[in-house]
Amino acid sequence: MTLMKSLMGAAAAVALSAGAALADPALIFDLGGKFDKSFNEAAYNGAQRWVEETGGEYLEIELKSDAQREQALRRFAERGANPIITMGFAMTSTIENVAPDYPDTKFVNIDGWADLPNVQTISFAEHEGSYLAGVMAAEASKSGTVSFIGGMDIPLIRKFACGYAQGVKSVNPDATVVSNMTGTTPDAWNDPVKGSELAKAQISQGSDVVFAAAGGTGVGVLQTAADEGVLSIGVDSNQNHLHPGKVLTSMMKRVDVAVYNALKDGADLETGFQNLDLAADGVGVAIDEHNEALVTDEMKASVEAARAAIVAGDVVVHDYTSDDSCPALSF
Repeated sequence: MTLMKSLMGAAAAVALSAGAALADPALIFDLGGKFDKSFNEAAYNGAQRWVEETGGEYLEIELKSDAQREQALRRFAERGANPIITMGFAMTSTIENVAPDYPDTKFVNIDGWADLPNVQTISFAEHEGSYLAGVMAAEASKSGTVSFIGGMDIPLIRKFACGYAQGVKSVNPDATVVSNMTGTTPDAWNDPVKGSELAKAQISQGSDVVFAAAGGTGVGVLQTAADEGVLSIGVDSNQNHLHPGKVLTSMMKRVDVAVYNALKDGADLETGFQNLDLAADGVGVAIDEHNEALVTDEMKASVEAARAAIVAGDVVVHDYTSDDSCPALSF
C-alpha cells in the first residue's frame, strides 16, 4: 500500500511507501509525467526494477510546472533524501542553485551538465544511437525521403537529428531528411496534437519513415505514422510495442539503467560526469517481437557493421553540441 504525502499542496504529491525512512532516495520526473511512454517512463522503469530487486522505497514527484523545480529539490533535501535523482537538462540550473546548500547530499542530473562536487551528471551519446536508427530508416525507406521531429528546439535534440541524418546518408547519400522541432518552450515535450500535425506535413513531403525524439509529443507522431501507413522510430524507451509492425525501431537511451544504478549505489555513488555511449551500451536500437518482421537480415548486418565501426573509432558521428553544426542536415 502506498501513502501519499503532500510536498507542495494539491498540485503535486510525493509518493512515499509505508514505513519509508527519511534517508530514502528521491526521483524528480520532468514535465510530461512518469508515464509519458518515453524519457520519464524509462526512468520510472529503472526505479521499479530497483524496487523489485531490493525491496527498497523511494520518494517521487511529477513536476507540473517549471516553478516547482527548486521547491521540490529543496523539500527533498530537507527531508533527508539521498541521493536525489533529477530528470532532464532543465534541472541543471536548479541543482547549481541548491546543491551547494546541501554538501552531504548526492544529486544526480540525467541529461544535464551541473559541475559540482556532490553531483553526478549523466549524459548519453544520442547521436551515435540515432546514427544506427538512420541506417535502418534509409534501408527501410522506399521514397528516399525520411524525417525527424524533435521536441523542444535545444542542442540536445539537434544532436539526435544530426546523428540520424548522418546515418541515413551513410546508406543513401542522395536521401532527403526533413527536420522539424515542435517548439521552443518545455510545452514542446507534451503536445501530441502538434506532433501529429508535423508528422502529417512531413508525410505529405514524401517521408515514409518518421523519427520522433519529442517525449510525450512523440506519441502523437507514432500514432499518425501508423494511421498514415508509414513507419516510425521511437525514442528513449522501447516504443516498438505501441504500434506493432508499424514502428521500425526505437532509439533507446538507457535512462532506466542510469536510474537503476544511481539507486543501487545510493549515497555512495561517485560524483562527476558520465557519458553512456554505444561502447557502454548506453544507447542502441531495439529489435524485438514487435518489429522483427520489419527488420531484414541485411538491415541487422548494416546496423552491426555501423555499430562496430563507431565503437572502433572508424566512423565518427558528428556531435552537434560540440560546435553547433551538422554537416548532414541544415536546421
